[in-house]
Amino acid sequence: MNEIDFILDIVKYSLAGLIVFFTGWFFIKTYLREKHSFRRIELKRAGLKHTLPLRLQAYERTVLFLERVNPSSMLIRLHTPGMSAREMHSQIISDIRAEYQHNISQQIYVSDVAWATVKQVKEDTISMINSAVNGLPENASSVDLSRAILTHLANLEAENPYDIALRIVKRDMQSLF
Repeated sequence: MNEIDFILDIVKYSLAGLIVFFTGWFFIKTYLREKHSFRRIELKRAGLKHTLPLRLQAYERTVLFLERVNPSSMLIRLHTPGMSAREMHSQIISDIRAEYQHNISQQIYVSDVAWATVKQVKEDTISMINSAVNGLPENASSVDLSRAILTHLANLEAENPYDIALRIVKRDMQSLF
């Protein structure tokens, strides 16, 4: 055997060894990647098992907040006979802020879109109530304030913002499934 045949044999065996090595490496790499992906899915599934109930409860509380700050239910709940418009205004604003503060931690579990909607509804409601009380005479009653708020709500050209917000939150919640 001459020297050239010897070198060719070394090249052939080295090439065959490299092909076997890279083929094995490719299959092992693919196997490990799939195993890692499967493990990540399992961990995510286990995490959802614990967080899904919390997220559902957060969406439930968010819907409850939207229902409670809706003027049609809030005015009935907070109305006290003989109360002035200014007193009613103060009580409504205080109630909205207290409800919001009570539910502020829910933003951890709901989507950014849902929480932005809740925040916008709160701000719009406070603005609407401030605007309604500012349009009333100083000696107006709580009934006058309620009437002004409900009239403003009824005169909106767009759909009821509370219904829109509820739809957004519900759609967001349904995306969990």
